[in-house]
Amino acid sequence: MWYNFVMNKPIVAVVGRANVGKSTFFNKVCGKRISIVDDVAGVTRDRLYADATWSGHDFTIVDTGGVEFDNEDIFQKQIQEQVFSALENANVIVFLVDGKTGVTQSDENVAKLLRKQKVPIVLVVNKLDTFDVSATYEFYSLGLGEPMPISCVQGKGIGDVLDKVVSFFPEKSDENNIEGIKISLVGRPNVGKSSLINRLLGKKRVVVSDVEGTTRDSVIIPFNCNKKTYNLIDTAGLRRQRSVEKQSVEGYSVLRSLSAIEMSDVVLIVFDATKPISEQDVRIAGYVHEAGKPSVVLINKWDEKLTSKDEFEKDLKEKLSFMSYFKVLYVSALTGKGLSDIMQTVEQVFENASRRITTGVLNDILHDAILNFEPPSKGGRRCKIMFVTEATTNPPKFVFFCKEPQLINFAYERYLENRLREKVDFSGTPIKLVFKGKEEDV
Repeated sequence: MWYNFVMNKPIVAVVGRANVGKSTFFNKVCGKRISIVDDVAGVTRDRLYADATWSGHDFTIVDTGGVEFDNEDIFQKQIQEQVFSALENANVIVFLVDGKTGVTQSDENVAKLLRKQKVPIVLVVNKLDTFDVSATYEFYSLGLGEPMPISCVQGKGIGDVLDKVVSFFPEKSDENNIEGIKISLVGRPNVGKSSLINRLLGKKRVVVSDVEGTTRDSVIIPFNCNKKTYNLIDTAGLRRQRSVEKQSVEGYSVLRSLSAIEMSDVVLIVFDATKPISEQDVRIAGYVHEAGKPSVVLINKWDEKLTSKDEFEKDLKEKLSFMSYFKVLYVSALTGKGLSDIMQTVEQVFENASRRITTGVLNDILHDAILNFEPPSKGGRRCKIMFVTEATTNPPKFVFFCKEPQLINFAYERYLENRLREKVDFSGTPIKLVFKGKEEDV
């Protein structure tokens, strides 16, 4: 039995021609400046992603480059590919136009494209600083429903737009009732994810589907191994082969990969042994690390290896230094080499991420650490760590209650993390350290 789930975070794509204020809108919704805002058309060439919340609804907002179909700029083809990919993934599309300029041929071209989409479109007229609603009337000609007036610079009308956007969101699915560990595979194109999926499931599956809706839905597929039930999270974004820019992780439907990561209990990060570790590989691993998910790095195609294991692992440790806790397996989906170790290692890293350490044991570790290396001081003031407790698991989060917690620097935080990892097996999972004053809430 397969379970279909919409993405646990809806995706809102912001599109429109160049210089209509998409990046300003994006930054207002996110509450922080992420996109570069400039009066020069075409500043945003790639898609940018950020999490946002409105009225209790969490979602991912995507800022896209300006679409100019008649523009011969050498970057326009790439921009259009990025926009098309964003549209394919979106649950709701915000089409931004310029109320000062009025309807342009580029607006009409974009509107023609959007009318073919099978997701809700919210037409938004920006730059109405005087909030003259009559300026929106001509935009009815685009055939995309009622235009909504806003002024991104002044922050007017954005709340009304977001109210309409979230009204289109699908109901949240409850994955918590699913028995067994949820596992996803992520990695750049052609590293062998599909072959590994087939091996894990024990049968060959169709990896490309033309069924309507499969590009937006995540599929949770239960399977059994060693008399235990697991669930493989598979998405079209992880399965479909597309003509994309190989150097662009965004070109490989990164949103669906991010959604799969977020839904997972454990993530399998797949690398290709026959190729050098790329920036794209590292970036995908970074997404998993930032999401706080336990993981196993699978070096696939090891039967075709072009280097020694020592050399490859040295490069791996250097490139993944930000997640030095990683667990690695050298496997081959083709020959079956190493595949028997995958599920055992999945169980191990999930157990490590779920591990609960008693406060007594934690404070013994802390006491020994402080005896060897005292907390930092500055200007005659010294940080004093009074005690530590584990606040949550998955990933493990440790809260250190201190006097002068602001004096804790990166080096000392790393020192404490290393001491914890020396005493307790947290391999394969990130851990979080938080330093608070005694009066603060956890």
